[in-house]
Amino acid sequence: MPETETALKLIALDEEDLAIISAHVQDSCVQSEELTYLPSQKRFVLAAMRYDWSAAAAGRHERVGSVLRFDRVLKVAQIGLSPPDRAATLNLLAVSFEETDAPSGLVTLAFFGGAAVRLEVECLEGELRDIGPRREAEVCLGHDEPPKGVAR
Repeated sequence: MPETETALKLIALDEEDLAIISAHVQDSCVQSEELTYLPSQKRFVLAAMRYDWSAAAAGRHERVGSVLRFDRVLKVAQIGLSPPDRAATLNLLAVSFEETDAPSGLVTLAFFGGAAVRLEVECLEGELRDIGPRREAEVCLGHDEPPKGVAR
């Protein structure tokens, strides 16, 4: 199957949309240096090798290069990330949104080991897009079933 047929492009404008994106990015490998805040554009971008849970349900264990982007970002805070270790590989566990003063709120990207990135946003506006390449991956340890929200 050509890569373009399996490439994801998901948009999040509310918590329900973001929960679907969160399920698809669970266990993504992220290099610390691939976390980028562009304050003049009010944009936060994260590049990752996403574990393809849909492919796993079909018996293929693959990772695909993906970009997770949030717009209308006012401020970024990092917890538990060490600036000197910019080449460290992080395991993205979940992405969530907490509304503070509608429609603004906080987007939290939670990583294995307790690290997190918190985005203060005017409103929730995010996108997950597969950009390639697609590579064979080892089975994600500790996960026999796809996350809730990912179709079999």
